[in-house]
Amino acid sequence: MARTASPDPASSVHADLEVEDSDLLIDLCGPAGEHLELIQREYGVSAGVRGNRLMLRGPAAAVAAAQRGLTQVLEQMAKGRVSGPGIASAMRALRDDPGLRLGDIMDEPVLVARRRTIVPKGRAQSTYVRAIHDHDVVFGIGPAGTGKTYLAMAMAVRALSERRVERIILTRPAVEAGEKLGFLPGDLAEKVNPYLRPLYDALHDMMDFDRAQQLIARGAIEVAPLAFMRGRTLNDCFAIFDEAQNSTTEQMKMFLTRLGFGSKAVITGDITQTDLPVGRTSGLADATRVLDGVDGIAFCRFQDEDVVRHPLVARIIRAYDRRDAAARERGGEDG
Repeated sequence: MARTASPDPASSVHADLEVEDSDLLIDLCGPAGEHLELIQREYGVSAGVRGNRLMLRGPAAAVAAAQRGLTQVLEQMAKGRVSGPGIASAMRALRDDPGLRLGDIMDEPVLVARRRTIVPKGRAQSTYVRAIHDHDVVFGIGPAGTGKTYLAMAMAVRALSERRVERIILTRPAVEAGEKLGFLPGDLAEKVNPYLRPLYDALHDMMDFDRAQQLIARGAIEVAPLAFMRGRTLNDCFAIFDEAQNSTTEQMKMFLTRLGFGSKAVITGDITQTDLPVGRTSGLADATRVLDGVDGIAFCRFQDEDVVRHPLVARIIRAYDRRDAAARERGGEDG
C-alpha cells in the first residue's frame, strides 16, 4: 500500500492510497459507496476510486487526517479486525480522536467467536474492556448502541471458555412486573422472557445456538429476571445486570450484595432512559452517587459519539438530548 501527495494550485492537495487487495477496497468503499460519502462528510475531503487507488482531495490538513485514518482502517481490515459496519465505526472513532491508534485497541481481541473477531471500536470501549478485566464490579453507563452489554457479554463468554468462572448469569429488570404481565400466558419465566430476549440475541451472536442451549440446560449460563436473584449468593460467576436504569435503589443494592467469591459483575444502563414510574429513583443513578470512589468498582461512561450503530443513531440521541435540556431549562425558568 503506497501513498503519494502533491500540491494543487487551488490551495488544496490530493493523495492516493493504493490498495492491492481489490476486495479490501470494495469493503472500504461500502455498499453503494456509502463509506466514501462518510469520508467526504466527516473529513471534509472529496473521495473517489480509480482502479486500485482511493483518491482524496481537499485542504492539506483534512487530506492528511483522512490519509492517517484510512491507512489505519485498511491495516486492521487486512488483519480481519474490522469489517462491515465496523469500518464506518472505526472511521468515526479516528475522526473524533485523531490521536487514536487502532492497533493499540484492536490487536488484542476480546473474543473470537463464530468466525468473527470482537474487538473494541474506540477508546471508550477499550477503556471499558480493561476496566472489566481489572475490576470485580464495573458500571457501563451511556446511550444505546455504545456496546456496553455486547462487550460485557463477550468478556463473560471469554471468562467461561477460559474456565476463570463456572457460569454466566444474565439478568435485567422486568419493569412491568405487575398487572400488564399478568395478561400474558404462561408462568412467570415465560411472561418475562420477552424482556430477556436482547440478552439471548447477544449470546447467540457469540456462540452456536446448540452450544448455548447446552450451557443453559446445564446451568452454566442462566438468563433470568432480576427478581430471581433475591436470596442467592453468586460465587465463581460472571454476572451481567442489563438495563439497570430500570431497577429501584432496593433492587440495585440487592443485586450488588449477591456477589460472592471469584465473581465479577458488570452493570449496564442509560440513566436518561429510565422507564420507572414517576417519583421512583433509578437504582443506577443512585449507585453512581453512593459508590463513587469505592475501591474495586469502576465507572465507565459513554457519550453519543461512542455509538457504534447506524450514524443516525448518534444524531437522534443528540436531538433528544437538546429537547430534554431545553425542557429542563424552561422548567427552571417557570419555577
